[in-house]
Amino acid sequence: MTVTVALFVAVASLEALRKSDNAPVYYGLLSFTALGMLLLSFTQDLLMLFVSWELMSLPTYVLAGFDKKRVQSNEASVKYAILGAMSSAILLYAISLTYGLTGTTQIIPAVRAIAAQPLSLATSIAILLFVAGFGFKMSIVPFHMWIPDAYEGAPTTVSTLLAAATKKAGFVAAIRVLLAATTVYVITQNPIFTMANILAVLALLTMTLGNAAALTQRSMTRLLAYSSIAQAGYILVGFVAYAYGQQTNAFSQQTNAYFTEATIGMTGALFHILNHAIMKGAAFLVAALVLLELKRGDVEAYSGLGRRMPVAAFTMTVAFLALAGVPPLNGFWSKLLLFLSVINGPFAWLAVAGIVNSAFSLGYYAWVIKRIYIDESESNEKVKEPIPFIVVFGVSVGLMIGLGLFPQQVINFASSAVPNIFPR
Repeated sequence: MTVTVALFVAVASLEALRKSDNAPVYYGLLSFTALGMLLLSFTQDLLMLFVSWELMSLPTYVLAGFDKKRVQSNEASVKYAILGAMSSAILLYAISLTYGLTGTTQIIPAVRAIAAQPLSLATSIAILLFVAGFGFKMSIVPFHMWIPDAYEGAPTTVSTLLAAATKKAGFVAAIRVLLAATTVYVITQNPIFTMANILAVLALLTMTLGNAAALTQRSMTRLLAYSSIAQAGYILVGFVAYAYGQQTNAFSQQTNAYFTEATIGMTGALFHILNHAIMKGAAFLVAALVLLELKRGDVEAYSGLGRRMPVAAFTMTVAFLALAGVPPLNGFWSKLLLFLSVINGPFAWLAVAGIVNSAFSLGYYAWVIKRIYIDESESNEKVKEPIPFIVVFGVSVGLMIGLGLFPQQVINFASSAVPNIFPR
């Protein structure tokens, strides 16, 4: 799906870069990012994972500052590059510690070796460094500080790439390495500081802070950025269910109720990663078109958009309703699976928090939708909607509605992938 989002960004950028002399450079950087994401999805070695991570990340530092004449774009690029380099250094240090402790950089043998080791300070530090390194790309609180400024300063098509593609690639890498390693190793002997508890607290903080901050934003890209942070919190709920399943040895007793719930949780996480790429990609590309045609990025610019740009307005509405989890759109089913995975165990409070946060998020989504269709704009003159954008919007809306009406095939596919996550 990450490569599909990169293709959507490339198509939508045709109009934005129509008069630019730097279009070949832009598409070259975009291609390297897509290649890095693709390699990241298939790699089985920690060093190759790091190389793929850098191949994906380095071009995006340049793309974030691609609009060289804007101070905000330059600032976004510098901040993103500095924090990105720091996260890469943390990740590389974690990989070096893992090699020193296990004697291998192959992911599956390394995880098995970690699982067999007794409690040690070095291994615990390596695990926590993986949490910090991957937490940056997944925009988990407190590693989220770069997201709003980078998304607002970067060209909006690039923000689409960051939110809907590279962030999802980060989750893929985290599932493959971070989740497998952290859930088989006890970081401390204290029963309070289990990995499931740590992930649950991070999920609660991430979804709550993201939604609370989004409610106060007046810039559409910043609103979408904080909304993206909140969605990362929902995905972490599936991580909590999986971690608790490992903690209770559910995977060695496949008749255990927690085994079923852990499977449901990871299925929901994988499904929501796919859904979020579609929903957030569509919303950001609408913001990109509005900025391109109306030269405004504030929320007030969306007043009366339903009359001026009907296709973009309808796409934004569907995307926002899907992000809020309104049935029968695709976001509803993945959130349902995530919350069901923890509703019957000790983390039922996290399901309640997720439901409350989803209802809360509908407030600022509905606020924008009200502006689009009810509020009056300064001008009712129709605005051109370029064909490349219309094509991408049509495909995105079709996927959001189609996956909402017929989710079973994707759910079955995600569920079949769960047993392969953890090397038993």
